[in-house]
Amino acid sequence: MKLIETRTAPNPRRVRIFLHEKRLVVPTEERELTGLRSAEFSALNSEQRVPVLILDDGTVIAETVAICRYFEDLHPEPALMGTGSAGRAVSEMWQRRVELGVFSHVAQAFRHLHPSMAALEVPQVADWGQANKVKAQEALVKIDAHLATSQFLCGEAYSIADITLLVALDFMRPARISRPDGLVHLTRWYGDVSTRPSAAA
Repeated sequence: MKLIETRTAPNPRRVRIFLHEKRLVVPTEERELTGLRSAEFSALNSEQRVPVLILDDGTVIAETVAICRYFEDLHPEPALMGTGSAGRAVSEMWQRRVELGVFSHVAQAFRHLHPSMAALEVPQVADWGQANKVKAQEALVKIDAHLATSQFLCGEAYSIADITLLVALDFMRPARISRPDGLVHLTRWYGDVSTRPSAAA
C-alpha cells in the first residue's frame, strides 16, 4: 500500500491529518504538481490530481473522502465520520457543507488567481476567482454562527468536517483570501483544532 501525494497540496494534507488522528502510518510517494499530467500518472487517476491510494492488490482509490472512508471502515476508532445512523449523516452533512461551501471556493480562487497555477488551470478566469473569494467568506459567517453552540462542527466529536475546514482556512493564505472580521466562534474553534498534534501532519 502507498499514498501518492504532493505535500504542498491541501487535499493530501487532509488525508495525512485523518491518518494521524487514526494513528496509522502509510508509506507515501511524492509527486510534483507538474508531473500529474504525465501518461503514467493519468493511468492511475484520469483526473490528474492527488492524493491517490494504491492498495496491495493494485486497487486504486482517488478522491480524498473516498480514501478516508476506506481507512474509517478498516479502523473505526476513533470515529472521524460519525457513529450510528444519525451521527454518520450529520458528519456527511457538515463535510459536504464545508467541502462545497468553503474548501472548493478557496481552491477555485487559488486556481484561477494564483500565478503558479497558470499552466495547470487553462484558462484562468480572474472574475471567477474573485467571485469564489466572496463565496468562501460568506460561508464562514454561517459556520461561525453554528460554532456558537457547538465545540466542533458535528458537536462534541472532532470529525473529517473539522479537518476539511482547518485545511481550507490554512489554504486561504496562499489563495489570498482574508478571513472576515468578528468571527469569534470560528477563531475559538481554529485555536482548538490547529493545536492538535495532527494539524502538523
